[in-house]
Parts: sequence; structure tokens; C-alpha cells
Amino acid sequence: MNILFIGGTGNISTDCAALLAQRGHRISVLTRGRNPVPAAYQSIVADRHDRAALQQALANKSFDVVADFTTYTEDEARDMTELFAGRCAQYIFISTVVVYSKPAHVLPITELAPTGNAFSPYGQRKAAAEAFFMRQHREHGFPVTIVRPSHTYSHQWLPNPVTSAGYTFARRLEDKRPIFIHDDGQGLWTLTHTRDFAVGFAGLCGLSAAIGEAIQITGDAVLTWNQIVDEIRLAIGVDNVDIEYIPTDFICHVDPDMTAKFKGDKSSPAVFDCAKIKRLVPDFQCRIPFRDGVREAAAWFKADPARQTVSAAIDTTFDRIINAWRNAR
Repeated sequence: MNILFIGGTGNISTDCAALLAQRGHRISVLTRGRNPVPAAYQSIVADRHDRAALQQALANKSFDVVADFTTYTEDEARDMTELFAGRCAQYIFISTVVVYSKPAHVLPITELAPTGNAFSPYGQRKAAAEAFFMRQHREHGFPVTIVRPSHTYSHQWLPNPVTSAGYTFARRLEDKRPIFIHDDGQGLWTLTHTRDFAVGFAGLCGLSAAIGEAIQITGDAVLTWNQIVDEIRLAIGVDNVDIEYIPTDFICHVDPDMTAKFKGDKSSPAVFDCAKIKRLVPDFQCRIPFRDGVREAAAWFKADPARQTVSAAIDTTFDRIINAWRNAR
């Protein structure tokens, strides 16, 4: 198949493109030219937000599959349907499980769970884009497949309550500086390694039964946040952790910017039923336990100190919330 990735060098898409290339498919990547593209792929250079440049770059091109990892709004979805209508056999829109209403009222969560996240603008925008794509499918036959990942990590990410990117969380643990976990740390959470996700994603490419469907791809194992932090601690070689357990409402009161992250996502149980993806893609199976995946990530960071980037802004967020809690307590 001839497959175009819109965003093919990100956290999730990198392993998806690599697996499809390994299986013999021809991979093209639409890029602004800022990140290197593997030599085996065709690089199509254009800013997706520059309509004229995009049309010129894609002139006379058609694809079996377009995999869109970067659309976030209904307006962007409209642009993409106008651009690719009649030019692809399948359009896979990467959405998110954050579209679901929070907190979840029934577990495990299936694709039929109600959408409408009252706390997350990101989830609201993705849901609006989903709805537009599905209307285009029903009314005009646009061949969309919607894929909803959960918290998906790679060898470059160390999942934690605030952010997975960078080394800030790990450095705080190494330096014996305090971190916080929302509520009592017993909230249920699902983590999916990108290589596992890629198997499900690759199986959907070119699958006619997936057109017009919304499909979540997540891991099977469910961990508590306490277990997640403990596995990170062990992976980076830290003996103990200074943890403050802080109520979600307090976190969001001190830092309203955290409302979308916590009330809109991480404070709600994330337990998913993946029967649909397993039915459509029988070889999908999550084979990388978090214990192994996080050790791979820790080893990647430790192999080169230049990779251990620390964000002053994230450090400040930890300090501000923890100091406010300690003062209030």
C-alpha cells in the first residue's frame, strides 16, 4: 500500500510508520522539514496549515491510506476532507480517549461510551473533529476510520501525572525532591507502548471493515498511579520517593491550567475494553509490560546525558502545587 503519514515522526506515529515500512508498504511523510525523515520514506515538505502550499505539494498524488496524527479541530477536519476526498481509499484520524465524558460511569470503557468531556478543551476539539469526519462519511462516503489511543508512551517518555516528555520528573526523583500524585494514588490507569499500538494501527490500514468505525487501541494491563511511579523509581535506580498525595480539586484550584489534565483525564479511571480492535486485528496483543517499557526508556535517557532535558516550568508547577498543599495542611 501507498501510505501517507501526516505527522510521521511523533511519539506514536514513528513506530507505526516503521512497522508498516517493515511490512513492505511505501511510506510518505508530510513534514515541515524540521524533523529528520528516515531515508527509506518519501518526504513531502509543506506546512499543513498553508493550504496553497499543501495543495501544490500533494498535486496529482493519491494514497491507499492517509494517517492523520495532527488534526485537532473541526476546521482542520474540514480542510482535510476537502483536500483528500476522492484521493484516498481510507483516511485514519488519530483521535483520543479524552473525548469520552469524565468521569467514566461504566468500566471498562468501550467505543459506545458517551463523549462530551466537560473539562478538556483538547478532548472537546478532538470530539468535534470526529463528529465532522463521521458526518462526511454518512453524507458523502468519506472513508474515515477513527482511532482513539489512551496514554501511549515510547522509549523517549517516562509517564507521570504531569507530563511524559523530558527528564524533569526523573530528575526530581534522583535529587530526592518531592513529587505529587493526585488523590490517594490508587486511581486506575492504562499505559500502552507505541510498538504495541503500532500492531493494532497497522492492522487497520487498508481494512475496509474499519471504515466508518471508531476504534480504541490501548493496553490490557491496568496499573495504579502508585505502581506507575514505583516502576519509574526502580527503573532509574532511586531507593525512595518523597510523595505528597494531593486532592484533584486542590491541584486544580492552585493551578487552573491543570484542570484539563486532571479532571479531564488523569483523575478518572482509564480501563478500556479492546474487544473491537482484537476482533478486527487478531494479531493485536500488548506484549510489552510497563516494567520493561519504562526500563527501556530509562536506559535511553541514561545512555546520553544530553537527552536528560529538564523543564523549569514543569519544576515550578510541582513546587507551586506541593508548597501550597503543605502550607494549607
